[in-house]
Amino acid sequence: MAPGEDSNRSPVLTRPAILAPSTFSLGGGPEMVGALPESAAHPVAREVVERFPPLYRLIRAGCAPLLNRLFDLRITGAEHLPASGPFILAANHHNYVDGVVLAVALPRPIAFLVMPRVFNASPLHPAFHRRIGSIPVNLERPDPGAIKRVLRALKSRRVVGIFPEGPFSREGRMVPGQAGVAMNALRSGVPVMPAAIAGTYEALVGRRFHVPRRHPLSVRFGAPMHFGRSRHRPVTRGEREEVTRRIMGQIAALLEAERDPIARATGRAGSS
Repeated sequence: MAPGEDSNRSPVLTRPAILAPSTFSLGGGPEMVGALPESAAHPVAREVVERFPPLYRLIRAGCAPLLNRLFDLRITGAEHLPASGPFILAANHHNYVDGVVLAVALPRPIAFLVMPRVFNASPLHPAFHRRIGSIPVNLERPDPGAIKRVLRALKSRRVVGIFPEGPFSREGRMVPGQAGVAMNALRSGVPVMPAAIAGTYEALVGRRFHVPRRHPLSVRFGAPMHFGRSRHRPVTRGEREEVTRRIMGQIAALLEAERDPIARATGRAGSS
């Protein structure tokens, strides 16, 4: 879904490619920029060739209209998202709906880090996660293999999605982040894009069969966070803790900014 030509825009890109500023509700198809309205897609996005895994593309195409029409998905801060190049997407985490929201909101495929109990939740799950490009990671002990897989994905200029809190939040509030996101950011030198997801806990809490109720959903992307060039020396515990603290602080600030719009939308829904 390529945007139309704009006579006010120069065809020559003179600064890092980002998506144009926007706050919008989602509505689009399976194309790379299909999740964004035409006015929100930078013209350089048409030149980026980044293929979605077929199953990922199918799920994304099916979920996009549902999130838009039934859950009024609201996306803010899309201007911060690089149209190309590697980065780590770090977001708060309530349940599986978070991954669906991010996959639909971001016009590029995301390689999510997935812990073993989710990766192997059923006999079908391992094949499913392999087909959508997930990266398995063990949270119970150091997992150098996962770090290598993440660094390999970032070296291939992909987007890696990490939920720093680890397992799902069962109480609807943020919990302290784990240091894996900091380790990967410091080792790779790529920017971290913080994101705050609101509404997914309320949509799924207490629901049978994991089918969410209708509830407004939103995601807010923040400005990229840079932590210096890639480090080949050992990363100290103090460095990991400081970077984790900064990332989680930014996610918390973005989440706070999302609470008012979601509360207003919920109030309107309740009064209708």
